Amino acid sequence: MEAKLWVRLRALRAEGFHFRRQAPFRGYFLDFVCFSRKLVVELDGAQHGDDDQWRHDRIRDQVIEGEGFTVLRFWNHQVRENVDGVMHNIRL
Repeated sequence: MEAKLWVRLRALRAEGFHFRRQAPFRGYFLDFVCFSRKLVVELDGAQHGDDDQWRHDRIRDQVIEGEGFTVLRFWNHQVRENVDGVMHNIRL
């Protein structure tokens, strides 16, 4: 699903977005980040539903948001089933 979303995110350059993939930031690797818009997009698989992983993700998001970024999380199935809706939310 990451590859599918990556193709769509790269197409947003015409709208002023410049995403990087797997970018290091504060000890983490961000799935996708647009530094100019301070926007992070994370794509989550089933393992992120686990309680321990969920807590880790919350702490990670707080660190990133503490730096002024907005973190958007989407499930793999959302990209698979409704990539246009995901893209709409990213543009907001």
